[in-house]
Amino acid sequence: MGLLFVESLPGPKVFKCKCCKVDSASHDVIISKDFNGRFGRAYLFKSVVNISLGPNEDRHLVTGLHTVNDIYCSCCQQILGWRYEKAYDESQKYKEGKYILEKARMLKEGW
Repeated sequence: MGLLFVESLPGPKVFKCKCCKVDSASHDVIISKDFNGRFGRAYLFKSVVNISLGPNEDRHLVTGLHTVNDIYCSCCQQILGWRYEKAYDESQKYKEGKYILEKARMLKEGW
């Protein structure tokens, strides 16, 4: 199996996996708080840590067709959200390579 490398994030405001409390993202890399996921409110992030990616999958979301990968906590394998691989609508291209973390799957530390 091998050793698991877990990255710790600096700073006072950090989002963590609700199940195992490992760091997932910094408040400093939030792009938008105005998103919805499968379980309610969600945030769009520029980058995240301690995740693994699922396979590419085409999904019809509120804003149209996107190719996405589900993202999982690298420690406990809890699904946390998804990554936008490709947006087919030109107005949605800004999402490519960005990450959605579902608020219901996160803990906020340092708020």
